[in-house]
Amino acid sequence: MATTLFDDFNPISSKQWKQKIQFELDGAEYNQTVIWNSPEDIQVKPFYHRDEFSKAAAVQTEASNFKICQNIFVYDIEKSIQRAINTIERGAESLRFTIENEKIDIQNLLESLPLENRIVYFNLNFISIDFVKKLEAISLQKKAIFYCNIDPIGHFAREGNWFPTSDKNNFETIDNIAKATANLSLLSIDLGLYQNAGANITQQIAYSLAHANEYLNRLPNITKPFVFQVSVGTNYFFEIAKLRALRMLFKLIAEEYNPDIECHLLVTPTKRNKTIYDYNVNMLRTTTECMSAILGGADSVANLPYDALYHKDNEFGDRIARNQLLVLKHESYFDKVDNPADGSYYIESLTTQLAEKSLTLFKDIEANGGFLKLLNDGTIKKKIQESAAKEQELFDSKKEVLLGTNKYPNKEDKMKHDLELFPFVKIKPRKTLITPIIEKRLAEKLEQERLELE
Repeated sequence: MATTLFDDFNPISSKQWKQKIQFELDGAEYNQTVIWNSPEDIQVKPFYHRDEFSKAAAVQTEASNFKICQNIFVYDIEKSIQRAINTIERGAESLRFTIENEKIDIQNLLESLPLENRIVYFNLNFISIDFVKKLEAISLQKKAIFYCNIDPIGHFAREGNWFPTSDKNNFETIDNIAKATANLSLLSIDLGLYQNAGANITQQIAYSLAHANEYLNRLPNITKPFVFQVSVGTNYFFEIAKLRALRMLFKLIAEEYNPDIECHLLVTPTKRNKTIYDYNVNMLRTTTECMSAILGGADSVANLPYDALYHKDNEFGDRIARNQLLVLKHESYFDKVDNPADGSYYIESLTTQLAEKSLTLFKDIEANGGFLKLLNDGTIKKKIQESAAKEQELFDSKKEVLLGTNKYPNKEDKMKHDLELFPFVKIKPRKTLITPIIEKRLAEKLEQERLELE
């Protein structure tokens, strides 16, 4: 006869738990002591109970199938080839090439790589029909899965100008590419820009959906998946819920255009909370952020090396970043359970609340003329700046803690002579159509002050 372990225990209601907590607080106010409010205006309770649980969010997480992705900036073809081969041999399952211009010999870059059934992303900082046609031909020849992460709206938001093209506008060019190719995913949504600039999670989801909706409205020939390039921060459970809410809402919106268009999540840890001082702490931050990405259902995860802010690409930093993901996948068994986040009362509640708030903001954006209109008139940038300023104030007052930087800093740390890259906001004077959205780390001002005193 089968017995259940918990039959010997009487169920305890949420009301009883709350009474017990109130007693232990010894007179302190329950709502003010153990409930906290997130930047997204979500009240987080000390416990979540089935008494208060209605239903799960309309999304099923697939966590076990994520690919370990390696970022490669293509400058020297031969070095990029060797780096790609080396990283694949050492455990990378996917590649993301950043290509600055169409002069790169893409055939030479890819012909010797083992790409059969491998996912490869191309962050193209230009638009070219001929270049994309070459990629399609290579993908068919190699039996590879290519994603061309072309994002003219993201480029416009980041740089203040559109891509230069021979056609009337960027959308016309992409529409022509879509007609000329049949096997490639063309479009990407640069969600990481909003996160790294300081947008809260509700804004990140809503802006990326409105961003995608502009493409859905303007490009009827697009039928392949949209790649959302997401950055995740340290709010562990919120970031898991963010990815789930994003996937759920994109499906809801895409069904109004073409139900076959899928949401593909390529996730990277944020730069916003990374530091140059006590830089080894960055490994702890990226580990938990990669965990959020995996449990949230990322299709691919590209880790951020601990020294990415101040060192040029190097084999050691790449290897450590890749090994973090290998440990999570093969030694922590993150590839064994498909949906570990599904059904958690807390995560389900966060997913539902973030989805509801994001959808409300998305509808407000559409009612006011759409994402491009608000991007042009500066509304999007203004809202992100307001959110960033609130977070910066929390960091400056040490309510938001970055260990080793604004709390328990090591005064003996010296970094001035170890900077190969400029780790702060770069000002590039140029004529632009709009004021660009600028990414900025929380610790920049504090770090500059410390560098001056070295």
